[in-house]
Amino acid sequence: MMLAAMGIVFGDIGTSPLYALKECFSPEHGIAFSNEALFGVISMMIWALLIVVTFKYVFIVMRADNKGEGGILSLMALALRSMKSDSKQYFLVMVLGMLGACMLLGESVITPAISVLSAVEGIAIATPNLADAVIPISLLILVCLFLIQKYGTAAVGQFFGPITLVWFLVLAGLGVMNITKSPDIIYAFNPLYAINFISDHPVTAYIVLGAVVLVVTGVEALYLDMGHFGKNPVRLTWLTIALPCLLLNYLGQGALLLSNPNAISNPFYLMVPEWALWPIVGLATAATVIASQAVISGAYSMVNQGILLGFIPRMNILHTSDSERGQIYIPAVNWALLIMVIVTVLEFRESVSLAAAYGLSVTSTMLVTTILLSIVMRREWHINPIIILCMIVIFLMIDIGFWTATLIKIKDGGWYPITLALVMFTCSLTWYRGRKLLRDKLIVESIPLEGFIKNLLAHPPHRVEGTAIFLTPHIDFVPAAMLHNLKHNHVMHERVFFLKLSTWDVPFVRDEDRLSLKDLGGNVYVVRSVHGFKETPDINKVLELITKQYGLPFDLMDTTFFLARDAITPSKSPGMAVWRERLFAWMMQNAAKPSDFYNIPANRLVELGAKVEI
Repeated sequence: MMLAAMGIVFGDIGTSPLYALKECFSPEHGIAFSNEALFGVISMMIWALLIVVTFKYVFIVMRADNKGEGGILSLMALALRSMKSDSKQYFLVMVLGMLGACMLLGESVITPAISVLSAVEGIAIATPNLADAVIPISLLILVCLFLIQKYGTAAVGQFFGPITLVWFLVLAGLGVMNITKSPDIIYAFNPLYAINFISDHPVTAYIVLGAVVLVVTGVEALYLDMGHFGKNPVRLTWLTIALPCLLLNYLGQGALLLSNPNAISNPFYLMVPEWALWPIVGLATAATVIASQAVISGAYSMVNQGILLGFIPRMNILHTSDSERGQIYIPAVNWALLIMVIVTVLEFRESVSLAAAYGLSVTSTMLVTTILLSIVMRREWHINPIIILCMIVIFLMIDIGFWTATLIKIKDGGWYPITLALVMFTCSLTWYRGRKLLRDKLIVESIPLEGFIKNLLAHPPHRVEGTAIFLTPHIDFVPAAMLHNLKHNHVMHERVFFLKLSTWDVPFVRDEDRLSLKDLGGNVYVVRSVHGFKETPDINKVLELITKQYGLPFDLMDTTFFLARDAITPSKSPGMAVWRERLFAWMMQNAAKPSDFYNIPANRLVELGAKVEI
């Protein structure tokens, strides 16, 4: 499990040595080089890894698991659990969680670009004449990476762990080689170097914070992916392998700069012996591809959660593994990411230019995580408020310091993740609000189900053979598809099921807790099937479960599924701004059909629609 976690969880944070220290002293975004600044910066990096990653995330945040699952949406679900869904507090926490998730999705665009670029830039060190080939080679690698996504990660996943392990051992080896040449750099472990540098040069230290934060990029992956491997394997891998190797490499880069300040142009590759440069470039490229794969898979997982929680329109989701339910592929997300990654590479062209954008994306997510964590600590864990205050103040001071330091680089690239996040956030909030308006509108115009069925059975229409399944958004009201069917066809099937597919704020639901069934008489049933936010409902499995638990068999060739497909008409009535209503109508029109999303057989489906004005 530790080896598997090594390949998936630590790829992103493990490639930070390629660009983090270089960015701290870059002429465009960093500070002037001096021995005093070097010791201060290395000390800040060391303690960022120890406080932010080790103490905050590994020991505190990873305790906030939702039935074993992590990630910012799981944390949001935990924070919302004790709040009333119609309260302002609920809405604010929900908005905050979605904003953090959108920033994390923006990070999944920047990570492949900056990681692959920083690795391939080693070619320019090995052979300066090939400097112009960095962009084309990077784009080729990225395009190939996205093209193979449809085959899933199961086939290649077994190789990720060993390659990443070799990468970390190489990081440690390079670090040790250079530390032996300038062992004084070990004094940077003393936090006084960081404290004195900050107190003596507050403006300079504040500027460099925006680059120091790059050492913790990928920290959210530790929390997001812990559900795949468990807390202990992730924690042990970090403490015994990843953290020591990263510390040794940053110290080694610092030792190199003590003896050769001119190496600041690319301290990672210039610490590599000339004979090993090409192999290290190849290994670094493999490591960055693995890091990119991890965030791409994370983007699929997060979008899937967003769909089931009602924040993102339905998309076609393909399961790439029969045994691992978390391995999914979403074509729309894949191609959108590829286009945005290509645009990102062509726009920024260098890893140094992308670092400012990357830092803002990372720090924004970290800040949101801290705020949501404080709510969970108080409402779910019931920790003493004084202890919470002390811990959260420390975390917020660090997070706000990092965040505001990256804000000053908005014009240098920080605008990019903000733009990406705001576009996704606007669409998500519009979809969530639009669905609520649509649901409220339909409920107002709906007829109570039990009374309607009672009257219908008292004077039944002609009943035909077979089974009708009406998917309904609300178990208490007659679905529109039922009314349309009675109005136009004047018949009722021999067996009728009203099926509601619900999503709970837990990652997974056990089969024995999934179904509830109510018999309304006359072979008419109301069924509710609940699913976790990491599960994609499958209508065939739901029917199998109904047969198994209630003894009601289904023959698909004798079963008809009825769905209501509403056409949204924007209006000036109270609700949302007209442009948002038009956006919602466009998303509704282009969302994946419920029949595809729920895996309903196309030849057994009848769709009945109507125009709805919101």
